[in-house]
Amino acid sequence: MNKQFSQLKQKMIGQVLLIAILAAIMGFVFYYVFVDGILQAPFAEMVVSIIVALFNLDYYEAVNVYSRIFRQNKVLWLAFGFIVLLLIVFYFALSRFKNYFIAISEGIDRLAEESDKEIVLPEELDFMERKLNSVKGALQKRAQAVQEAEQRKNDLVVYLAHDIKTPLTSVIGYLSLLSEASDMPIEQKAKYVDITLEKAYRLEQLINEFFEITRFNLQSIVLDKETIPLPFMLMQLADEFYPLLAPRGQKANVNAEEGIKVYADPDKLARVFNNILKNAIAYSEENSVIDISALKKDTSIIVSFKNRGKAIPAQKLELIFEKFYRLDSARGTQTGGSGLGLAIAKEIIVAHGGTISAISNEEETVFTVMLPLKN
Repeated sequence: MNKQFSQLKQKMIGQVLLIAILAAIMGFVFYYVFVDGILQAPFAEMVVSIIVALFNLDYYEAVNVYSRIFRQNKVLWLAFGFIVLLLIVFYFALSRFKNYFIAISEGIDRLAEESDKEIVLPEELDFMERKLNSVKGALQKRAQAVQEAEQRKNDLVVYLAHDIKTPLTSVIGYLSLLSEASDMPIEQKAKYVDITLEKAYRLEQLINEFFEITRFNLQSIVLDKETIPLPFMLMQLADEFYPLLAPRGQKANVNAEEGIKVYADPDKLARVFNNILKNAIAYSEENSVIDISALKKDTSIIVSFKNRGKAIPAQKLELIFEKFYRLDSARGTQTGGSGLGLAIAKEIIVAHGGTISAISNEEETVFTVMLPLKN
C-alpha cells in the first residue's frame, strides 16, 4: 500500500511540474513576444489606443504612460506574471487533490451501501478501488453470515420452544395420573415414574440448550491455563462417555503418546473434546470404534477423533463450526442440539492459538485439533 501511495505521489508531482513548466513557457512566450519581442509594436499600439480611449490623453502622452508602466517595470511585470502562474499551478494541484478526496469519500459512502454495485474510482486510485471493493465484499459476506446465524438461532428458539411442550405435557399428564390414582399397582406406578423421569431429563436438556444460546451471546472466553497431562485427560473423557457408548455397542479407543503435556485451560479444553466426542457418538455407526489419538508434531500437539459413519457433505462440512448450525436439522431430533457445540469448540481452540478442522468421506470422519506446544 505504501508503494502504491508513493507511485500516486510521484505521478501527482509529475503532473504539477508539467503544468508549472507549461505555464512558465507560456509566460516567457508572452513576455518575449508581446512585451519585449516581435509583437511588441502591435501590443504597444493596442495598449496606447486603450489609454487614449479611456483617459482622453493625446497619443504621445499615452506612449509615455505605456513606457512608464511596461518598459520601465519589466522585472516587476515578469515577477507578477510568475506569481500568477504559480497560483494557477497551485489551484490545479489543489483541484487534483480535491477530486481524489471526493472520489474516495464517494467510494466510502458506497462501501456502506448494501447494493452489489462495485466501487469505481479514478484510474490513479485503482489500488484504492481494489481495496475498497475487497472490504465491501468482506463486509457483505460477514453481514450475510450474521443474518444467516441469526435466522438459524431464531429457528432453533422456535423449535426448542415447540419441543419443550411435548415432554412438559407428558410430565404433567403422568404426574396427574399418579396423583389421582392412589391405588395404582406398584408395577404400573414404577413404569409411569420412569417415563416421567425420562421426559423430565429431555425437558432439562432442552432448557439447557436455551441457556447455551444465551451464554454464547453474552460470555467472553477467559482462559485459566495450567499444564495438563493430555493422555490422562483423554482416557478420563473416554471413561466418562461409557454410558453413552455402551447402549449402541460403541467403543472409544485412546492412543496418545506418553508424556504429552499441554498448557491450556483444562475445563475449556475438556469441553472441546467433550463436544467433539459427543458429536462423533451421535453420528457414528452402531458397534463401531471411535479412535482418539494425540501426538507431537514439530511445535504442535495434534489430537484427532476418528469415527465411522455417514459422510458429511462437503457443503455442510464448511458450516459445521458456525454457530447455530445443526448437521441434522430435523426438528425434535435426539441427535441435533443447539448447534453451538462445535462453534464453541472452535472459539476455545482459537483462543488457545490453535486450529480445529474436519474431513469426511464415505469411510470415516476425522476431527483434528491442533494446539501449540508452548503458548
